[in-house]
Amino acid sequence: MNTEIIFFIGRLLLGGFFLYNAYNHLTNVTGLTAYTESKKVPMAKAAVIVSGLLLLFGGYTIIAGVRVTAGIAALVFFFIPTTFAMHAFWKEEGQTRMMEQVQFMKNLAILGAVLMLLAIPTPWAMSLTY
Repeated sequence: MNTEIIFFIGRLLLGGFFLYNAYNHLTNVTGLTAYTESKKVPMAKAAVIVSGLLLLFGGYTIIAGVRVTAGIAALVFFFIPTTFAMHAFWKEEGQTRMMEQVQFMKNLAILGAVLMLLAIPTPWAMSLTY
């Protein structure tokens, strides 16, 4: 299979993951605000909305292949505080500790994948700028 097509499919999957989570953040503000407050995040409602917008922008840039560096910066700005504030497994015990550690490590792995996109020169094939 053509590498440009494989890369585009990967972009759709990765970007789609972020768009799905952005939708969840922006349509379930009340529920996510309560969860965010339980993690002692200040200005929880604003944090949920801003994080949803960061995910939306980042996901769009990966799928569309436009403003990729800015989109990756948005995702880094999302992942670093979110990973440490929401999935601080070292503060937990038992099953909760294990679940939070899985989420923490998942976020680090996704962040690593996103950062690797910076190594691929733009414009990307099959993007709105190609």
